[in-house]
Order: sequence, then C-alpha cells, then structure tokens
Amino acid sequence: MKIGIVCYPTYGGSGVLATELGIALANNGHQVHFITYQKPARLNSYFENIFFHEVNPLKYPLFEYDPYETSLTSKLVDVVRFERLDLIHVHYAIPHASVAFMAKQVLASTGIHIPIVTTLHGTDITLIGIDRSFSPVVEFSINNSDAVTAVSHSLKKDTLEKFNIKKDIHVVHNFIDLNRFRRIEHKSFKNVFAPNGEKIIIHTSNFRKVKRVKDVIMAFKKIHDVMPSKLLMIGDGPERQAMEVLCRELGTCQDTKFFGKQDAVEELLSIADLFFLPSEHESFGLSALEAMACQVPVISSNVGGIPEVNIEGQTGHLLEVGDVEGMAKCSIELLQNEDKLRSYRANALKKAQEFEKAQIVPQYEKVYESIV
Repeated sequence: MKIGIVCYPTYGGSGVLATELGIALANNGHQVHFITYQKPARLNSYFENIFFHEVNPLKYPLFEYDPYETSLTSKLVDVVRFERLDLIHVHYAIPHASVAFMAKQVLASTGIHIPIVTTLHGTDITLIGIDRSFSPVVEFSINNSDAVTAVSHSLKKDTLEKFNIKKDIHVVHNFIDLNRFRRIEHKSFKNVFAPNGEKIIIHTSNFRKVKRVKDVIMAFKKIHDVMPSKLLMIGDGPERQAMEVLCRELGTCQDTKFFGKQDAVEELLSIADLFFLPSEHESFGLSALEAMACQVPVISSNVGGIPEVNIEGQTGHLLEVGDVEGMAKCSIELLQNEDKLRSYRANALKKAQEFEKAQIVPQYEKVYESIV
C-alpha cells in the first residue's frame, strides 16, 4: 500500500509512534509518505520506501498566525493526487483529523476517494480536545474518519465518555523495537556517571507541567539523602530551567545531569536502575515501555494507560499523582534489595515483549485493509 502519515515531527509520544510505525511499514514493503512541517525527529537517516513532503505555511502580513491547516490540507491533496496514495493515517486529532476530512472532501470533488485513519494519542482527547473551542470539531472529525484507533483501553474509555462517538474505536497499543531498545551492559559508560557505584535514576519527557517533573526532582532529593545516587534528566521543555534552579536550591545539582533531547536514549536507559514517570495525564506511557525494554523498573503514577504497561509489584510501582513520599519510599526499598530489583528487571523485559513491534504493526495493517 501507499500510505500517507500526518503527525507532529517532535519528540512527543505521538510523533515518535507515528515515525516508528512508518519505518516499520516501510520495512514491510509499504510505501510511506510523511507529510508535516519538518522531518520527524526519529527519521534521522535514509530509509527505503520512505518519502518526506514538507508543509510550508503561507507567510503573509494579513495573517497574524500562519494558516497551517490550510497549507497542510493543500499539501495532502497534492500528495494524494500525484503519489496515488491508498490512505491517509493521521496521528493526534488536533488539527490533523479535521484537516484530513477537508482534504478528503476536496479530493472527492475530483472523483478521488481516500480513506482516513485517525489515531488518538491522549492529550488530544483528555486535555486539549475537551476544550469548548475544539470539542465540536474533534467529535465531528472522529465520527467522519473511516477508522479510529486509540493507544490504550483507558484512552478509548475517556473518548467515549467525553464525546458522542458513533465510530468503533480499535485499541492498538504503542509498540517497541526490541532490537533497538535492549539493555547492553557498558560498565565503563556507567562509571562515567556513577564512578562509585551510585544508583542511577532516569526520567525522560518534554518537561511540560503535565509531566510533573518537579515530583522527579523532589523524590530524588529524598533518595539522595538516604543513599548515593544520580539523576539523569533527558528531554527539554518549558519546565527545564525552573528544575535546574530547584536542583541548586536542594543541593542535588552535582548529582543531577540535564542532557536535553537525545536520539540514542536507549544507551542511557541501559545504565539506569529506575525510571520515573509521575505524569498527571498519560494515555499510554511510551517512555516507560522503552525503559522496561531496557530492563529498567518503573516508578509511575497510576493514571491513564500506564497500568496497562507498568504492573504494580512486578515491573515497578504505581502511585497516586503527587505522592512524592511514596515514590521515594518505593525506590529506596527496591534499590536496597538487589534480588527484588533483579526480579523486577526480568519482569519489565517480559512485559515489554508483549508490545514488540512484530505483534502490533500487523494490527495497524489489518485496520488499513478493512477500509481500503
């Protein structure tokens, strides 16, 4: 099939999943066309059967904001026409689902029928999508997609509760490439960060308030007071500067490293002992899955789709949002018990194998085949 993929080309979960899906589909022999305003972050080398079409919004003094939706619609129409796509798969409902619907109508006027698959990722439903300025369009666009998928049962439930949805929603979980995300013991690399055998805790996110990065810093302070430990912070975003200041105020800055955005995050995950994910909202928890694939137990909040990935008392621990004391207590108990930590590592990998891409990608192909 010839498949168009529309996504945000950033380090967020929806963009990562869309890019990895496109790569997997191309490896399966499909022709994949990414259509967005810049090359996706993980599309960082040449891939056979993958093409990129850049959307360039019109710059004109009349417009206070660039009309991205109109530019994206026109680019979709152009790519479908001249590349003869079989379907368009849009990731993140806002504004991609409504843009796809508009492009579909334009193409229908020329006698071209193009099916649309919309994948819901989380905040496009649970946070932004329910805003009154978006909700009517989000609901309409979902109902007028040819197929709809959600990345967790929790997100499907939230969507059906918050909107009047008439379409069937297929749950297709996020997936992991176990050839890439796997634990490789690099003692010399680990010694760079923990030369005296300190325990290493890691967090990756876009550093937005919803990720509750402050909880990571505060929990680490409590752990740091009890045992030698290091904190590795991967990613960037609006909360980063404030968190750097907080580390200095708490006196943990010498043992906290901020790395910014990293392409080879699996190398850092491979030297970690625990992964923190205290998010206020999380439709799935792809970063937790990546950590688990590298045999890193997860200390997370008990929200959204996270419990579908992180299993309490087996692969890590689930706590109420904001329970910094609980995060620290569970972490200390686990880090001080090597046998238990080893068991959690094995369980984390075993659970991650359930989400291996060879298990999940065919589910998307089945959805495609049902509408083409």
